[in-house]
Amino acid sequence: MGITGLAKVIADNAPDAIKESEIKNYFGRKIAIDASMCLYQFLIAVRQENNMLTNSEGETTSHLVGFFYRTIRMIENGIKPVYVFDGKPPGMKSSELEKRQERREAAEKELEKAEEAGNQEEVNKFSKRLAKVTKQHSEDCKKLLSLMGVPFIEAPCEAEAQCAELVKGGKVYGTATEDMDGLTFGTNVLLRHMTYSEARKMPIKEFSLEKVLSGLEMNRNEFIDLCILLGCDYCESIRGIGPKRALELIKQHKCIEKIISSIDTKKYPVPEDWPYKEARQLFLEPEVTAADEVQLKWGDPDEEGLVKFLCEENGFR
Repeated sequence: MGITGLAKVIADNAPDAIKESEIKNYFGRKIAIDASMCLYQFLIAVRQENNMLTNSEGETTSHLVGFFYRTIRMIENGIKPVYVFDGKPPGMKSSELEKRQERREAAEKELEKAEEAGNQEEVNKFSKRLAKVTKQHSEDCKKLLSLMGVPFIEAPCEAEAQCAELVKGGKVYGTATEDMDGLTFGTNVLLRHMTYSEARKMPIKEFSLEKVLSGLEMNRNEFIDLCILLGCDYCESIRGIGPKRALELIKQHKCIEKIISSIDTKKYPVPEDWPYKEARQLFLEPEVTAADEVQLKWGDPDEEGLVKFLCEENGFR
């Protein structure tokens, strides 16, 4: 999910923090890419007649097609990508994961109705909502990247947090992801649309955390509390407080503790046993592998191995 409405808050209140760019402008840059986000994105987008691509065994290959061609596009533009895969989700994310499962179950029921009614548009819509990343999808992509000579790492926990650590440690220039919580984890440069297909003609949007904080006139701790109020993956937000009000409250009171003591809790009910402090700590000190312990090495592709894996095993033509 990321941070609810954060991109719009930044666009409205710190527009100088966003600049539009093109992929060719990142020539020579090392970029950390949220691999789990890419996997989900490709399973939804890379389709034929609205069905995922498969090999002769009926195994999904949409993720491999997406990873292969988007990675080639980056390399052709002089970018050195490093993919970061999610590790074990933090315990605080269990509620969000349960909500996602409930949404999947609801989508399954709607898909059945659409199929019975012969409504192809609705069938297409709900089929995409059922896309699910599996461990096998991740393993397939890791094998592909190894054959391409492209480095990848598995984060101990959240990929966005590990990407941010690589940026802060000077290993890479920025984080490529669609989830805005990369900024909350402290990446100074966040790149949206980096892994979109060329056909979509979407400019890359580069967000600067330094300019976000300057434009919003707040420090990083205040920004993290703003993100928690907006809505994150780790705890509920306060019902009734929208983006505009959340920004006003943080600017006025500086932290969630003071906001709670000042608002009308009947009008704005604070969640019971609200773990906002734990969420804050997770953003400030996430479980990551220290940047200086990470060795990134780009190598030559194994052409013979790629042909065998893609063409012979997965039906690429």
